[in-house]
Amino acid sequence: MGRRRGKKVEKERRASVETRELLALFRESRKPLSGREIFKALGVDRSGRASVRDGLTELLESGTIIQIRNAFGLAERMRLVTGVMEVHRGGIGFVLPDDPRRKDVFVPAHDMAGAWHGDRVVVAIVRERKDRRAEGRVVRILERGRKTLTAKVLKRMGQVFLCRPTDPRLDFGVMAAPRDKGLKPEPGLIVTLEPGEQVEFRLWEGEILDVLGPEEDVAVQESLVKTNHAVPTRFPSPALDQAEALPEAPGPEDFRGREDLRGLPFVTIDGATARDFDDAVFVESRGRAFRLWVAIADVAHYVRPGTPLDREAEERGNSYYFPRSVEPMFPERLSNGLCSLNPNTPRLAMAVRLDCSAKGVPGDFSVFPAVIESHGRLTYGQVKRALLDKDEEERKGLGPLLPMLEKAERLARLMNARRSERGSLDFDLPEPEILFNLSGETEDIRPKVRHFGHQIIEEFMIAANEAVATFLSERELPCLYRVHPEPDADKLKNLFQLLARTDGENAGKRALPKEITPSDLQALLDEVESTEREFLVNRLMLRSMMQARYSPVNEGHFGLASECYCHFTSPIRRYADLVVHRLVKTALSGAGQTRDPIPAHKALAALGTHLSRRERTAMEAEREILKRVTVLFLKDKVGRTFSGVISSLMDFGFWVELGDVLAEGMVRLSSLDDDYYTYMSDREMIVGGRTGRIFRLGQAVEVVLEDVNLERLEVNLVLARGAGGKSPRRGGKWTSRA
Repeated sequence: MGRRRGKKVEKERRASVETRELLALFRESRKPLSGREIFKALGVDRSGRASVRDGLTELLESGTIIQIRNAFGLAERMRLVTGVMEVHRGGIGFVLPDDPRRKDVFVPAHDMAGAWHGDRVVVAIVRERKDRRAEGRVVRILERGRKTLTAKVLKRMGQVFLCRPTDPRLDFGVMAAPRDKGLKPEPGLIVTLEPGEQVEFRLWEGEILDVLGPEEDVAVQESLVKTNHAVPTRFPSPALDQAEALPEAPGPEDFRGREDLRGLPFVTIDGATARDFDDAVFVESRGRAFRLWVAIADVAHYVRPGTPLDREAEERGNSYYFPRSVEPMFPERLSNGLCSLNPNTPRLAMAVRLDCSAKGVPGDFSVFPAVIESHGRLTYGQVKRALLDKDEEERKGLGPLLPMLEKAERLARLMNARRSERGSLDFDLPEPEILFNLSGETEDIRPKVRHFGHQIIEEFMIAANEAVATFLSERELPCLYRVHPEPDADKLKNLFQLLARTDGENAGKRALPKEITPSDLQALLDEVESTEREFLVNRLMLRSMMQARYSPVNEGHFGLASECYCHFTSPIRRYADLVVHRLVKTALSGAGQTRDPIPAHKALAALGTHLSRRERTAMEAEREILKRVTVLFLKDKVGRTFSGVISSLMDFGFWVELGDVLAEGMVRLSSLDDDYYTYMSDREMIVGGRTGRIFRLGQAVEVVLEDVNLERLEVNLVLARGAGGKSPRRGGKWTSRA
């Protein structure tokens, strides 16, 4: 066994050397090289050609070199870009380059060359445009983003079935036969299939692997979304075996070197259905000041780097949440058991002790390993009824925990006010909550109720995350920071210009700040709160925001107005938090903690990129299942009238966000037969040329649900009779009231 492993390692080492030699050769050459020229330049005989071919294959698969006829050349010198294809509705695509310094490349529908959404491709740049994206065409598909597809069976054709992928961005059919004769695909059912070769334009062959069931079943919709986004649904055997080998509970030997906090009345506050509790809090008075204790599950004690559990958690990146199921980052034995801070049970934790002034300003803090015991599993509903509603029965039921919770509320309100003062942005956008009946059918979709009970935990987690990031930064140790870059300057400029043009009596007087800070933006949000411009400002400002990501370089967190921030408080469901725990333990290695190797900057950067991508995958999957469940919910409501708000405009129509169910549908301009309409992007409005009728962002409208289409994930609306924009004409000219 050892000899075989040694030979394999030696072979890989030789291959990497040959790859480096090939790269050096290509970089020295001024033109693409044929195979014969490569062999000659490297001086290899026939016996050595196989290893050179292996090196060429490795460089081809990575997209570093491209084969054109019988020659090979560096992609970077051939006006070629490698990256991941992102397909939009209508068939157009954008390649997101591997090189972060390059902008996205636009690819027209006729230049996709069979590439699908999620594929890794090479595009040739065919047109460079100064202030716009470059245009390209796909010249090679390096790797399919999807090894399996979900599809709806349309009809049977002899021994094969015509299927259509459930992802609307995959606009083709698949002729597929069942791999297993026991499978019974029928028209209307959803199946998973493995695509094969393309047989003609928009038609592929494939094999049906499994039958998921009818598309009206929410569980089937969840399964197909998980498949579409490659969300893992099974843990490999080695990871499960490792989890099973762990103890049921920590023992006295695990308590060594830890501060014993079991006497402090920590509590967990979560949703009513939560089962994995990774944070507990306790607040005490220090005169007029406060001391905040935050305890976070010590997952790193049980999951060491490089083990099967660790490798699987890193690959998943985070847990994935769906309306009726969860795909956790760790098996339930850890996530709901050994690592969960369940009540009245000793649990290992990493703790943050933070002293705060009477005004809630953080001061001295320490981070250390501990053992705790939660004194209560509380829900947000309990906290609301006891603290906000002053429900006497609920307050009595909390017993000795009530005074501590009242201190926690006071401290959280002070912290929240302090964050607002420094400019932390607060976008108060409603989130949908899906309610199911006993049969598993969607009974209602309504705005999720948020109150200050949620905010208590949020404030404490932000404070703990900042303290830990500062702890590592002050010691000049690596950290996987949570960074949020400054907003898109052009989009913010457009927002301020739009407000300046449409500010009523003050039109033209609003100046764009020379250097926009979070405080400036929060002041604008406060200014428009509860006005007709609130929706417009919230949405346009939100669109200007960049995506938060993980990085070993501290760039600050713009949205939180935080100079130093990381994720530390959810190691059960986010791998980035587990990495930070390990780095903290390394910093505390003198305090009896195990010292793990400090990852190199390059490795930490690559990990941050991977985890940021997995986070985006989770967000996209959650959005898609919400849209699918919403379409199913609306199917029997065609013809009903809904109240809504115009949430986005385009030259072909506008989207309306329905207030009752938080769904979004499209009103097409082609459905308006009273005028010819023009989209004015600089004013975010659509205007009728004859009537002066206006539709603007944030405008309230009444609409009728005309149709829903699950296959295209479309909700089609028409304006209710007599509803919609006004015609404010003055002196023969329209005047905006936005």
